[in-house]
Amino acid sequence: MNKRSEYTWILSLLIVTVFLSGCQNLVSDKRQIVNLNGNWQIAITEKDAGMPAEFPSSIRVPGLIDMAAPALEVQDTAYENSLYWYRRSFSVEEAENIQLKINKAKYHCRVFVNGNFVGENLYCFTPGYFNIKPFLVKEGENELVISVGCENNMPDTVMTGHDFEKMKYIPGIYDDVKIIASGSPHITNIQVVPNIQEDKVRIVARIEKSDKEESTELNYRILETATYNLVGKGIISSEEKGAHVLIDFEASMENVKLWTPETPFLYTLELETRGDSYRTRFAMRSFTANPDGGPYLLNGKPYYMRGTNVCILRFFEDPDREALPWENDWSVMVHERFKEMNWNSIRYCIGFPPERWYEIADSLGFLIQDEYPVWTLFDHEKIYPDVNAEHLAAEYRSWLRERWNHPSVVIWDAQNESVTEVTGEAIKLVRPMDLSERLWENGWSAPVGPEDPIESHPYLFSAYMHSSVPSEKGPLSDLLNEVHFPSNSANDRDPPKEGERHPNPIIINEYAWLWLNRDGSTTTLTDRVYDVCFGEDLATEDRISMYMKHLGILSEYWRAHRHCAGVLHFCGLGYSRPEEPRGQTSDHFIDIAKLTYEPKFVEYVKPAFSPVGLMINFWENSLKGGREHDFELISINDLESKYTGELTLTLQRGDQELASGKRDLEIPPYGRSTVQMTLKSPEEQGKYKLIAEILVNGESVKSIREFEIK
Repeated sequence: MNKRSEYTWILSLLIVTVFLSGCQNLVSDKRQIVNLNGNWQIAITEKDAGMPAEFPSSIRVPGLIDMAAPALEVQDTAYENSLYWYRRSFSVEEAENIQLKINKAKYHCRVFVNGNFVGENLYCFTPGYFNIKPFLVKEGENELVISVGCENNMPDTVMTGHDFEKMKYIPGIYDDVKIIASGSPHITNIQVVPNIQEDKVRIVARIEKSDKEESTELNYRILETATYNLVGKGIISSEEKGAHVLIDFEASMENVKLWTPETPFLYTLELETRGDSYRTRFAMRSFTANPDGGPYLLNGKPYYMRGTNVCILRFFEDPDREALPWENDWSVMVHERFKEMNWNSIRYCIGFPPERWYEIADSLGFLIQDEYPVWTLFDHEKIYPDVNAEHLAAEYRSWLRERWNHPSVVIWDAQNESVTEVTGEAIKLVRPMDLSERLWENGWSAPVGPEDPIESHPYLFSAYMHSSVPSEKGPLSDLLNEVHFPSNSANDRDPPKEGERHPNPIIINEYAWLWLNRDGSTTTLTDRVYDVCFGEDLATEDRISMYMKHLGILSEYWRAHRHCAGVLHFCGLGYSRPEEPRGQTSDHFIDIAKLTYEPKFVEYVKPAFSPVGLMINFWENSLKGGREHDFELISINDLESKYTGELTLTLQRGDQELASGKRDLEIPPYGRSTVQMTLKSPEEQGKYKLIAEILVNGESVKSIREFEIK
């Protein structure tokens, strides 16, 4: 780890540690936070049984129930028809308001305090809040019991995270648990709405107070998170009557610094009433549509999204997962590894990671496409027959309230690869809640708003999964010789009219269809693809090389033609299941604990995501020898400054350079450049390479094509 990475890691660790201790809330004399993470007792019963008398195992919270020791059961398929009972004791100082918050638990969370039923949260992906004050003893410790069930026993009106590529659906309390105690008026939620044009923020605070309190006074301070420099403060008074008060005001800020993935500058808002205090982080940034088309605008400037996906709920089923998703150092390092690949964006795909992952993304700088775990393809009515728009909107509302102050979250993603009217109707119901007016993505269904992105999954190599075979020219020539408009999206799954396209910007957030497991073996989706495209008896090393070379090429291709606002590879973190029952997709780590990438992945894919990119527009697998050939080279610039440098094109056999050419290269800001270069092919038959190369900030960026002289 270099000095800069080490400094960033330490800074992010400090920031995350502070916020983990307070869970976004200011720990002060007016608000007491009791962190209940740690070691709990656990027991298992049948699904209709009552609370057990004995709790024979222990378990870490947060985590999943397969982490219990001794193990509760050994389960290689879906967890079904059981209840899992967590127990621990706690104490808390007397306060007017005492709430338990369980950030996320699955499936169907029920809470008991001192033997009394407190309440339940059916939702698997958003927090549950429980008023536990009436059930507490006045002196001594209290007993807290939380039960969770199994996915197959969930009510039909609640989303369970159905995924065609998961099998276990492991239950558990998989995010933080804490007690919040305060006086009155009690601050229940804050929404911070940046206004970068006027150096202001709109602050909307929800307050609960007793009927005796006629007025509410709110003190606020805005500080730079890293330095604690004060940049704004004031006092707001409200005479609004009733137990629930909404205080909506604007605050000016001094010396505003904007947030970007390259400069992730954060602020902290502190609010205080007579009896409570609350802290949340935010940033000054905007993310809007480009009126001229093209990429979205970050803080008013074009910004191309380059990134990856995290399938955390699939990773929960990875054989080597253990406690890694809940280890702070490991979670920070995941995002550091993504930074190393020239990525600025992540789609948290078909499910949400623990909340601290969002804090890390805020601190290290990523744009997040936050996807609710809805995946039904064309069978919404079959998979979730009783879920209507209002059911789904209720879950969305809880989601938005939890996450709307994170600057990293720029797109609410309602679903994955599904064609249904339900998600679109739910979006319409909840969209006004988010005063920052974030964009909404609606999977393969028609976009709801004119500026909303369309999800495209152009899996070109899936053509070879069942029956097709490449021509003699090879799969790249068959698939890439034409300039394709990104497909497998709402434009062909749910078009406005037959043969027409939606005018909305496109984000390619999945592509390739070439997955290999971490050991280099094929997945269930790619067995035939490798056999017919690259050869049936490839050595593992050769198969890995083929994967990484072609993944790099496809990344170059989709970026170079500029038909989309972003290109996000699939996937940066998922499971790897080479043994039966085998998996369908995987990531690129060869050591998941140390987060060590497969070296060829870095070699071929990292340059393909360089902010100044390069592509040889040549797809043939062979050339005739002894002739001059014209090669088109396409360069792109994602940056706001002009790129100038030297472009070289080299013809090699092994490490021997046979011919080369050079051209001065200039690419305007956010622009694209196309040049032609001519090289003569050698007479001798054999295997050769074309290598185009530029330097970007002193680092080599190459585009490589391999071919034969026949």
